[in-house]
Amino acid sequence: MAKPDVPAEDVFQPGGGIRWELLTREAGQALRESIRLARETRWDSVRSPHIFMGLLAVSEAGVVNWGRRLGADLPKLLGQFQELFHQEEGDRQAALAVNREFLSDNVIRLLREAHQRSQSHRRATISSMDLLITLLTAANSIVAECFERIGVTAAKLTEMAVIAEQERD
Repeated sequence: MAKPDVPAEDVFQPGGGIRWELLTREAGQALRESIRLARETRWDSVRSPHIFMGLLAVSEAGVVNWGRRLGADLPKLLGQFQELFHQEEGDRQAALAVNREFLSDNVIRLLREAHQRSQSHRRATISSMDLLITLLTAANSIVAECFERIGVTAAKLTEMAVIAEQERD
């Protein structure tokens, strides 16, 4: 029988809940914010743009540095993404939680890849920058695609994020 493609130490508990101890405080706050923002934009599941919005909402130092390097106003950028991903139809009171069943496949993959990235950098916890860089480098990233439409490449976004991360460390 084939084994599922899940890391030995998965970011999810057997019941689907997130293993909060594998996240920095700020990364955990960003995930909680992503739930709030998914509800606010009337989605019934958390998608990768919600993770990005959560990172912008929490404004951890590395993310702020990344935004400054891009010349971006993070609160304004957050508002633009909220507007872009707002659905007219949908339930603002949707029952959402940081649990596999409420996360898109892309978000599940994002969390697992961010965990692998943190481990490859010899860190015990997933940082906000792990989430951001993994989000920007993901294949078919809708967030990176939004930036591409205004002329900012995923490579440039990622380069600025890596520099911001190195300065923070």
